[in-house]
Amino acid sequence: MAMQCAANCARQRYKTLFMDCDGTFSARRLNQIAPDFKEVGERIILMKPSDFGEQASVIDRLTEYVTKNFGLIVIDTVTSLYRTKVAEFPEKTFEINRQLNTQMALLAQIAKTHGIAVLTTSQVRSIFDGIHVGVEPVATRVLKFWAETVIALKPTENPQIIRVIVEKTPGEAKWLHPLTCHLRIEETGIRNV
Repeated sequence: MAMQCAANCARQRYKTLFMDCDGTFSARRLNQIAPDFKEVGERIILMKPSDFGEQASVIDRLTEYVTKNFGLIVIDTVTSLYRTKVAEFPEKTFEINRQLNTQMALLAQIAKTHGIAVLTTSQVRSIFDGIHVGVEPVATRVLKFWAETVIALKPTENPQIIRVIVEKTPGEAKWLHPLTCHLRIEETGIRNV
């Protein structure tokens, strides 16, 4: 989804900063999504931080990278390097959480002041409540606090179909039922079912 958003932004002649924090960016997959790969690829700036400190450094300096004609910043996956650091230094969890909170605040500020969309993805973790097993984003409170819109992607019985649930929107409009739809993952990207 993040890669498709980057390609769509590039097609509209905007630049995208794509921060690949978990090493999953694939030029092959981008080529499948964007047959106009050469034109689209020229507008996507790829950064691959190797640790949580580098991720923080890039986010701290984002205003130096985002010039006019920027339309999107993608952080895929914002909690990957965070989770690694927490596992390495569990005694510093509070400090590391504060660093993630600062990063998310900076991203929110850049989105508002520069008028640039920011898309972050997160790893998930299992939650056991005694009866049910669920899944939620890593550092869910921090991420949901700073995000204007939260979209959850859930698997279905068909591995090519995902259920999309809009969990939060700007202004926190309330619906009787959550907004949902189903999307098909195809070779050329994600499409409505």
